[in-house]
Amino acid sequence: MDAQEMAGELNTSGAQELLHSAALARLAYTGQDGFPRVIPMGFHWNGEQVIVCTAPISPKVAALSARPQVALTIDTETTPNRALLIRGTAAIDTVDGIPDEYLKASAKTMDPAQMQEFEANVRSIYQQMARIAITPHWARFYDFGTGRVPAFLLKLGNNS
Repeated sequence: MDAQEMAGELNTSGAQELLHSAALARLAYTGQDGFPRVIPMGFHWNGEQVIVCTAPISPKVAALSARPQVALTIDTETTPNRALLIRGTAAIDTVDGIPDEYLKASAKTMDPAQMQEFEANVRSIYQQMARIAITPHWARFYDFGTGRVPAFLLKLGNNS
């Protein structure tokens, strides 16, 4: 997929809604044992990358350091379903304190009072966090209610 086509997918209004929603992203990667993993995670979209954060000692940090290729899905639980699929590479930085993106991702699901308490708790627990920046290399937005579906599904209707 070329950069222009990918940007077109990421910039559709539906994809942008999902990228800024409170939905969890499902991060898929290969574990150190060679088996796939899918982890639901809060995320922040900075306009170029999907940012997720975790403890530096998390098993996913070690796995992504060895194999940075990931897939990510953000979708709705309502009908008709909409989904944004992303494939890309992860870059990990260990940062002192709490990354702003972690707090922004968390704030999407809390009111200000809850967020204030959450932030205080997080700051008391984490001395450092791993900031994982996922750079998309491929993206596709599907909206099953409008017929924006995988190409193979469109072919099913043409076979009858």
